[in-house]
Amino acid sequence: MKRYTLLFSIVSLTAFAQTSKQSISTVQTKQGQILSHAEWQATQDVTYDGSYRLIDYPNGDVPANIGVCTDVVVRAYRAADIDMQVLIHEDVQNNLQYYYPIYYNRGTAKADPNIDHRRVHIIRKFLNKNYPESKINNSAPYLPGDIIVWGNWHIGILIDEKVEGTDRYYAVHNIGAGPQKEDVYYDEHDLDHYRWKPYEVATNDASKLNK
Repeated sequence: MKRYTLLFSIVSLTAFAQTSKQSISTVQTKQGQILSHAEWQATQDVTYDGSYRLIDYPNGDVPANIGVCTDVVVRAYRAADIDMQVLIHEDVQNNLQYYYPIYYNRGTAKADPNIDHRRVHIIRKFLNKNYPESKINNSAPYLPGDIIVWGNWHIGILIDEKVEGTDRYYAVHNIGAGPQKEDVYYDEHDLDHYRWKPYEVATNDASKLNK
């Protein structure tokens, strides 16, 4: 009887250990969630469509089968529970002169949760103002998770897959044919890149409060 009891215990512990290992291995970090979602987007059939649309707030989005370059980044971060729509809208509301100086001087500036976070130049201004430390020097390495910005007109995100035979990471972006995984030659464009990890800031703030 003791022998059977011991055998049952060993089998149970082994099964528990395997289940625990599986659970741990399937838990992604915030960055992992962002990168996985960006890579997944490159497998979806999405029509490039930048027309103005009314969307929900918060967590609003245009239909999943349409989008532009900014939607790739917004959707990737939302997979990690980071809602750029809310973050940007709240900041634009309180800083209209900074985000829309020309319209502000005309007296017509207003925050719009339907479109502000879908504009490249607004995302750039948001990061420069609120997360200046996230802007990486152009001579620094380009790493997975970096947000790549072409001027004020285009944006994408690097994933954790290298272009074969190079040290460059693929970018996922939508430049007109839907989200695509493509090689980006960093030195051929006037690129800016940001290493934006707001989830780390939140973690650090929380740890300070617990001290």
